[in-house]
Amino acid sequence: MPDARQRMLAGEPYDAEAPELRAERAANHRWLARYNAALADGPERWHALLRERLAGVGDGALIRPPFHCDYGWNIHLGAGVFVNFGCVILDVAEVRIGKRTQIGPLVQLLAADHPRDPSERARGLEFGRPVRIGRNVWIGAGALILPGVTVGDDALVGAGSVVTRDVPAGATVVGNPARQRPSAPASGFAG
Repeated sequence: MPDARQRMLAGEPYDAEAPELRAERAANHRWLARYNAALADGPERWHALLRERLAGVGDGALIRPPFHCDYGWNIHLGAGVFVNFGCVILDVAEVRIGKRTQIGPLVQLLAADHPRDPSERARGLEFGRPVRIGRNVWIGAGALILPGVTVGDDALVGAGSVVTRDVPAGATVVGNPARQRPSAPASGFAG
């Protein structure tokens, strides 16, 4: 029978408080403490620390501290990715960010999900759905990307948007819930 980590990675319901997952999160919390304490150290140190924990970190990829994630080893950053202050990535499933993507401050990429059935929630079960962000995407400050969403290459996500559905390549989405717009407005893309 697969353990909680194997079930989590397979996208099946799992107990987030299983001992093996608690231990993994504790190790990640120790790493996050070092990472977030390195704010004054600058980009070279941040990049080196990211390579210690994340699944993949392309050349020049950076996340400005503070940064928060569940495990780290489910996160892939393409070359030249820039993530501003205060990002949260719930990486219970794979989170991929394509090269040259720019992510504003306080953005949340959420792969963690919960059962809709109240009896399953009462048992403490969770599951994850991958989040994929394409190449050369711009995600404005405070946006939320929900579980299972793919944002296509060259797309724009407006500041404060809540993205509940896939975003086509080259599209501009804004609002809550995010809806596609014909072209990017002059403002609303802080990040």
